[in-house]
Amino acid sequence: MAKGKKKVQPLRKPVGRKAAVRRAVKGKTRAKAKPKQQFAVSHLREEDFDQGLRTYAKYRDLGLAPATGGMVQAHVIRFIPPYRAEDVSTPHFHDVDLQMIYVLKGWYKTEFEGEGVHTFHAGSCWLQPPRIRHSVLGYSDDCELLEIVLPAQFDTVTLGK
Repeated sequence: MAKGKKKVQPLRKPVGRKAAVRRAVKGKTRAKAKPKQQFAVSHLREEDFDQGLRTYAKYRDLGLAPATGGMVQAHVIRFIPPYRAEDVSTPHFHDVDLQMIYVLKGWYKTEFEGEGVHTFHAGSCWLQPPRIRHSVLGYSDDCELLEIVLPAQFDTVTLGK
């Protein structure tokens, strides 16, 4: 090789999503056996919406907690209009392993510690990291969310305003 010339490295082949996921979990072992899952079905019935975690919303449990032995909880959250800051905006966090939310109808506005204020509209989805502090800042009169949480049983910690 001539003096002063650098050896050229070949370009790396782009990594696909499956390969990236395999690399991310490579070497990790399961700490414990997962509960056996059962087939479950949930059809929309208006009478299935009832009071849940929050007084300003009604929840429809989708039946995943018993079907997964407590591994997963899923529910549709239907917010009760009108939005009133004094009832809703208390900062809090959830002690979960995973929390994913998808907006089914309307819009939802929230503030996350370190992430700022976000307004989500029908079709928006977000992953809320474990224990991230957040406050509800508003929602439309027709707002409905799908929320999936691991594990099914978790604590919510309310913080001072």
